[in-house]
Amino acid sequence: MYTGNTTTEEKVATKLPQPKGYKILIGVPEISDKTDGGVFMPDGLKASEETASIIGFVMELGADAYADKEKFPHGSYCKKGDFVIFRSYSGTRFKVHGKEFRLINDDTVEAVVEDPRGYSRA
Repeated sequence: MYTGNTTTEEKVATKLPQPKGYKILIGVPEISDKTDGGVFMPDGLKASEETASIIGFVMELGADAYADKEKFPHGSYCKKGDFVIFRSYSGTRFKVHGKEFRLINDDTVEAVVEDPRGYSRA
């Protein structure tokens, strides 16, 4: 029964697209409002950092992701639930209820990381 108290996370989950073909759905971690030194970031700088993000959470893989045995002879680069590093500015960016996501190509993934904290663009 719907009570009208749907959380933002529930709203986001029901609107996420299913990646098709060789695409991967990536959740982009939110950028902090403050720098490591405690200085508040202007909205424009925060938006730039989100756009240039290199870390994401693998939410779903399209049916053809990593299916090409010639291109990926050793199998998948990542799986659902992994944190990955991918090329800056890559993929199709979109927001659902204010949260950013990307659809990236399977060959855009460059590394899997255990803990995404502490990584940033150089």
